[in-house]
Amino acid sequence: MKRLLIYAVSGLVGLGAGLYSALAMSGLLPGDQRAAVGIEIDGWAGDLTTGSADASPYLRARIARHALLAMAKSEAIYFIRDKDSEGQPLREQCTYRVSGGPLPAQWWSITLYNAANFLPDNNDEALSFAANRAGDGEWSAIIAPTAPAESDNWISSRNAGEFDLTLRLYVPEDDALARPAEAIAAPTVERLECAGNPA
Repeated sequence: MKRLLIYAVSGLVGLGAGLYSALAMSGLLPGDQRAAVGIEIDGWAGDLTTGSADASPYLRARIARHALLAMAKSEAIYFIRDKDSEGQPLREQCTYRVSGGPLPAQWWSITLYNAANFLPDNNDEALSFAANRAGDGEWSAIIAPTAPAESDNWISSRNAGEFDLTLRLYVPEDDALARPAEAIAAPTVERLECAGNPA
């Protein structure tokens, strides 16, 4: 009888741990389980197996859960960031400067998503910043709930609450796939102020 009880308890613990793991990794529990962390570059987390047959079951579940149309790494690689350069969560109430230089891909974009992994509910038509606006050298854009007077490069965070940024590198160069940590100079995200108060 004692042995049966031990088996039953062990089975329930294993079942509970497996269920929790599956729900958490597919994004069905509170908290940030969206970013796949196969690699991290200066605060940007990604996984080069996204969109491939090599993706883990957890990564596939996360992609399916959020209805992401992930492409193979030869077509695009993805990185997500949800904190600023000081490790604080990205929030609608704050203003940020995202900046960087050339990236090793034919084209790239940075898009803002809310905590539910959807585009924020606003009609500002400024939810992303891309290579065609960055030029060939150093670039920067402001992330804020209202358009800045000093820059046309703006990503709107209006109605975003806590949010994250997705960096997509389309048709990445060979070095970006072979040695991503060395080849990709990831953009910085600097907090400038929050609700009118300097950071």
